Order: sequence, then structure tokens, then C-alpha cells
Amino acid sequence: MAADRGVFPDQWALSGGGVEPGERIADALRREVREELGVEVTEASPLFFKDLLHEKTFPGGEKRLIYMVFLLFECRVSSATLILNEEFSEYAWVPPAALGGYDLNAVTRETFSAISLL
Repeated sequence: MAADRGVFPDQWALSGGGVEPGERIADALRREVREELGVEVTEASPLFFKDLLHEKTFPGGEKRLIYMVFLLFECRVSSATLILNEEFSEYAWVPPAALGGYDLNAVTRETFSAISLL
């Protein structure tokens, strides 16, 4: 939810990121969660995928339309205490009934709706 960068600046979002060349999806998932949230993935189960074109704001302010494929996973992590990198400004553990009160980005809102949390 960084205000100045990312695909959904200044909105609540789920952690995510790209797959590096030669990297397996499961390894990318673990790396991205470790980099962004400072915890280890202990279990991961695929949920679904979706794709879309979306404008991304890069560090420095450049904006570019990019094609994105979202591979969604339900994960268990090693700790409830997160250590955020610069891509996130805060986090919250929220009961499902309270999710509607957050300014969730469209993909996060769709994800929570698809798994019956919204």
C-alpha cells in the first residue's frame, strides 16, 4: 500500500510480485513473501488465476500499462508479526466482517469475494 508506487498505490493489497527468469512459481512465491513481508511460507495451496491490463507506477513516478497474470495462493506463514519492505506502509490482521471497511484494490476485493470473505 505504498502511496507512490506499484500497481495499486495507496490502497490495501495482498502481497505479490513477479517470477524471475528461470525461477519456479513456488520459489517465486516464497521469495516475494519473504522480501515483502519478512516471513517464510510454510504451506501454500493454489486458489485460482486471473489476468488484466493495468497501469503500474514505478519508483520515480514513471507509469506504464502492463499485462499481469495473477496466480492466487492461500498461504500459511511462519509468524503473525510481519517485517514490511518499502512496498508496504502498514498491515492489519482483519476479521472477514471488517474487510469491507478497507480501501481494498479491485483485485484484492475480487480475491476476497471469490473465497467468500466479502
